[in-house]
Amino acid sequence: MADKQRIIFIEDDGPVRAALTQTLELADLGVTPCHSAEQALGLIVQGLDGIVISDVWLPDMQGDALLRRVRQIDPGIPVILITAHADIGLAVTSMQEGAYDFIEKPFAPERFIESARRALEKRALQLTVADLRGRLAQRAGIEAGRRLLDLAGTDADVMITGETGTGKELAARCLHEASRRCGHHFVAINCGALPENLLESELFGHEAGAFTSAGKRRIGKVEYAHGGTLFLDEIESMPLAFQVRLLRILQERRVERLGSNIAQAVDIRVVTAAKEDLLALCRQGSFRSDLYYRLHVASVALPALRERRDDIPLLFESFLFQAACRHGRDPARSSPALLRELLSHDWPGNVRELRNAAERHALGLPPLATPGSGSQPEALTLAMQMDLVERILIEQALKKHRGQPAEMCAELGIARKTLYDKLHRHGLAIAGYR
Repeated sequence: MADKQRIIFIEDDGPVRAALTQTLELADLGVTPCHSAEQALGLIVQGLDGIVISDVWLPDMQGDALLRRVRQIDPGIPVILITAHADIGLAVTSMQEGAYDFIEKPFAPERFIESARRALEKRALQLTVADLRGRLAQRAGIEAGRRLLDLAGTDADVMITGETGTGKELAARCLHEASRRCGHHFVAINCGALPENLLESELFGHEAGAFTSAGKRRIGKVEYAHGGTLFLDEIESMPLAFQVRLLRILQERRVERLGSNIAQAVDIRVVTAAKEDLLALCRQGSFRSDLYYRLHVASVALPALRERRDDIPLLFESFLFQAACRHGRDPARSSPALLRELLSHDWPGNVRELRNAAERHALGLPPLATPGSGSQPEALTLAMQMDLVERILIEQALKKHRGQPAEMCAELGIARKTLYDKLHRHGLAIAGYR
């Protein structure tokens, strides 16, 4: 994966630049060394498949100014800043402005490499989501995908519904990545996974001395999500007392830390998800109806994976790429036999089960650990299977040859007219792959 991504490394000190470039190369990371910000900015473009690492003190531009320029070009590009000066104020400011990491010299090579690897992985996942989003946008039959894209350009709070494992957090992340907030934090919290005595501090934060163990100020998740997206999963598990506070925050867009009398303004989009029917819970008195209607500005219903089998190859490919990044492996290709197996499976665990299957395949293990177990899959006729496999092979050729018809026809062994007929029948657009 390293040969596809690259690190644009900026350091005006020649010996230091050479040494750190070698450190990155020995870690099998692709790097383009630059002696100035001006040289680097000529290489930084929107959609860059890589990251930027820069010394803070450069002769032509300071690192914080470079950070702002990079974010103007593409707010999703991770920027790591390095300095030999113990400037805590600059570090805090840089992190608030969107720097991925701030490393103070001298540092251990392992710290440097680990930060670079994590930033590259984040960038790879961002681009994978963007690619998935773009390809889903071309698919006329995916109502939820279209709905997410429609809502991404707004600041409306969104409620996501669907069976367990349908990918509610993935949908929330896609919504965030497609919005103007993508350069800020996506903060996810599972309301059902935190004890009630920790929920207040986690959500709202506290001042030093607010309670016995509060030795220093803590910024809560709501405040940390400022400028970005706050995702509250299993919202039905939130105690009624906290529902009142959350409702006030949503109405006023201000949060007051525990032990403080000063409310902090927050600019957040709130995305929620629930495993249970919130309206039914409202009727039972276990969920506030005013909070429900405040959260339910817009909604997206995610269908079960068995109801959208056409999405399985695309999602599997995306998860496979992510798994390969995490484990440092080249992504394995999906054979027609494997695709037929995936398409005929019932997927009771929905997208979560598919993600696990991709993880196993990336590790060289059988994707479906217990084939044949569980409920019986919906029968797929031979014609349906052939149609799906044909679409998958054409999509793979589109991606491989970047929409060049001559190369695609040669690989698939079909005439150009036949290719265009099949593209039309499957709703595939060549322009989206060029």
